[in-house]
Amino acid sequence: MTDWNGELNHARLHVVSGKGGTGKTTVAAALALALATGGHKVLLIEVEGRQGIAQLFDTAPLPYSEEWIAAAPGGGELRALAIDAEAALLEYLSMFYNLGFAGRTLRKMGAIEFATTLAPGLRDVLFTGKIKECVGRTDEHGRYVYDAVVVDAPPTGRVVKFLDVTRAMADLAKVGPIRDHSDGVVRLLHSSSTAVHLVTLLEELPVRETLDAVAELDAADLRPGGVLCNRVRPNRLPARATAAAAEGRVDAEQVRAGLDAAGLRVDDDELDGLVHETIEHAIRVRAEDNAREQLGETDLPTVSLPDLTAGIDVAELYELAEILTEHGIRSPR
Repeated sequence: MTDWNGELNHARLHVVSGKGGTGKTTVAAALALALATGGHKVLLIEVEGRQGIAQLFDTAPLPYSEEWIAAAPGGGELRALAIDAEAALLEYLSMFYNLGFAGRTLRKMGAIEFATTLAPGLRDVLFTGKIKECVGRTDEHGRYVYDAVVVDAPPTGRVVKFLDVTRAMADLAKVGPIRDHSDGVVRLLHSSSTAVHLVTLLEELPVRETLDAVAELDAADLRPGGVLCNRVRPNRLPARATAAAAEGRVDAEQVRAGLDAAGLRVDDDELDGLVHETIEHAIRVRAEDNAREQLGETDLPTVSLPDLTAGIDVAELYELAEILTEHGIRSPR
């Protein structure tokens, strides 16, 4: 396991992926808050059209503009952007062909939806192009507008294709400004300025998909960042008792004696239920320990985030962000 305080803190683009159901959007939002801590300005981007960021922060659906969404500890600022394919294509046409009026005509004709349906990869080209523009944008003094950009990206099964779509479609434009822009996107995504973080649960299928994603990222020369283990629950058994309980060896009478000593009286059915829960808990703990060992083979920095059983609200996002900052996650200086 490597140190998060090393090269990862030089990245300015943080792409967050994970198997569906692992809490990818929640972790992306918490990471963005962590990166904004200490007076930094961070942009959180979503690309899947679910308005998940707005739901997390309990705000109105995001328009196609960079909206203030939260303050971070230490004077930081978090903005959010939901990229819309149609708006991004109009912006793209205006940028390279000065087709503002023609673009509006195309929208009325439905040509934009037709184009993105005919060439599905075009959506991802537009999205990654907009992300690159946000990362590289500077103010009048030549300083970056955003200290870091966080992307709530597609799930692990699609993230490599999403990130590398511009290189795959590069032959569509051999020369000119579009080709130069495309080359810039590829350089950014394959540089040390970009890190792809993977969200997982300590369960067999999410861990297997995470390991597969690390291999795919390596093969595509994309940089795996950190592994963020979400919804981790504490082990409530002594270490020596866990192995025995996982094998089904729990002394019911010893449990009863311990409860009696604490002034708690239970009947036989209640005792059987407690023993059953103890065995299930120990089996889960052993499986999670095995999952941690598997993830350790990647030699990537790993952070565990607690299971917030009450559900996620804005206050809990700040709690998760604080845990991430305690593990050394911060924006470049």
